[in-house]
Amino acid sequence: MKKLLSLCLLLSLSSNAQLSQAFKQHWFDGHAEISSYALTQSRYGEQRQGKAVLIFVTEDFLAEEQVKANRKSKSTVPVLKSNRTKNFLTGIYPYSIMSSSFSSLRKGHPLIKSVASIQEWCGQSYLQLNAKEEQMHLLSHSYFEGEADEKLTFPTTISEDELWNRLRFSPESLPVGEFQVLPALEVIRMNHLPAKAVQANAKLEEGKYSLHMPALERELIIYFSPNFPYHIEGWEEQYTNKGEAFRSVAKRIHTDRRQYWRENDKASTALRTPFKLD
Repeated sequence: MKKLLSLCLLLSLSSNAQLSQAFKQHWFDGHAEISSYALTQSRYGEQRQGKAVLIFVTEDFLAEEQVKANRKSKSTVPVLKSNRTKNFLTGIYPYSIMSSSFSSLRKGHPLIKSVASIQEWCGQSYLQLNAKEEQMHLLSHSYFEGEADEKLTFPTTISEDELWNRLRFSPESLPVGEFQVLPALEVIRMNHLPAKAVQANAKLEEGKYSLHMPALERELIIYFSPNFPYHIEGWEEQYTNKGEAFRSVAKRIHTDRRQYWRENDKASTALRTPFKLD
């Protein structure tokens, strides 16, 4: 049954020249890619030790509702989904951050949707970005004064969140040189920034992509394997806030391909061991 499902997915995308045969064979095997990372996260002026996880998986997406479809149909769009999680402590209380991005597997691989949520003992925040009708629609909820229940619309632009997916399609699809970029939703909320695009410049080298945002005094560097499927080996984030420099680093621990949604019984807890998350 699994082989039949994978074959159907491959056939449905066979006419799309944007996807290589290697991509189809790798990403439509019915499994998700899970990678764990040792994380050093700057927060409140100090370095915090934690863990991060990246999950990449293909799925069918309802184009209008922009949610995962229960089954493939004429109204669905195949997407590459990435989930990025971070967990770390700030003193007595924990931080939990999750970002998700959905990129079309059709021509150009445009971003369809991104979301980010942040939970900590002071409260929680949620942002959702939807790309529709050649515009971007941002919905934001936060417990902070001046940030609650916002709705914004602005012209379509490159989002920092979608760069992680673009890299997995092909590093050559990453934007380089000067361009406008919407900072990651996590970055917007964690640093209480206005949700708007800023000028950026980027450089692609073998196994390294650097994105610099001068107005925010911030740089993101993603390290990756130069060979397909371009595993993400780690990343660095550097920024300056009120004259103080901060730096966060993540280094890969373990990667596996699994149907994790089926591995939810008590016995499957042992499968976490190689990821060193506990």
